[in-house]
Amino acid sequence: MQRISIFIISLIILMVFPETSFAQEVQEKNANDTIIIKQKYGLRLGGDIGKLVRSFIDDDYKGFEITGDYRLTQKLYVAGELGTEENSIRNDYLDVTAKGSYFKAGIDYNLYTNWLDMENLIYTGLRVGVSTFSQNLNSYTIYTTDQYYDTPFTSSDLHEYKGLSAIWAELVIGIKAEIVTNLFIGINAQLKGLVAEDQPTNFENLFIPGFNKTFDSGRFGFGFGYNVSYLIPIYKKNKKIVVED
Repeated sequence: MQRISIFIISLIILMVFPETSFAQEVQEKNANDTIIIKQKYGLRLGGDIGKLVRSFIDDDYKGFEITGDYRLTQKLYVAGELGTEENSIRNDYLDVTAKGSYFKAGIDYNLYTNWLDMENLIYTGLRVGVSTFSQNLNSYTIYTTDQYYDTPFTSSDLHEYKGLSAIWAELVIGIKAEIVTNLFIGINAQLKGLVAEDQPTNFENLFIPGFNKTFDSGRFGFGFGYNVSYLIPIYKKNKKIVVED
């Protein structure tokens, strides 16, 4: 949590201080005037570096995600994510591996009012997610109340369940800050709720690609994203700013 807090504070500094100094300079030179700013509209593409880092440091996880958004209006964006995940969950009684791909689509709304020509975002959004995946039951142990006299039964026979799917909705809140021209870094949090899912025979889904773990909170999940993205400008629109003395 400390690292996340430092990351968020750094983004806010990048968003606020460069803009403030630049804005004050322009206001001093253009008091009681109208400034016309060329705002960029285009496609922003990137990836979740958090999943890549976790793939290198966690032997039980592999993941990759491509992110994108397209600006429709001054505040509104269409957005989506496409990715794959493989995750193994192991404890004293279960060894399960889930793997598959997912796609999420929705909208983002920028709550932040930029100074002049900056393109930073503090946004909230909605997504609908769809995942297709498989669950492999690698091994399991049957729990017994009297383990002193009865040795628990353990099976290592692989059971593979293919063709599973899940649909969910999620609420997103995040920050994107432009560190150099057209290059953005960001962080976001996602609150997810399952709408429908296919269950394997005789046990529940413990992990759904794109959704995250399910067994701790039932039909709700939670996730983080750490993104790097690049804006490909396609065209520009004028934005008028009235500067008062």
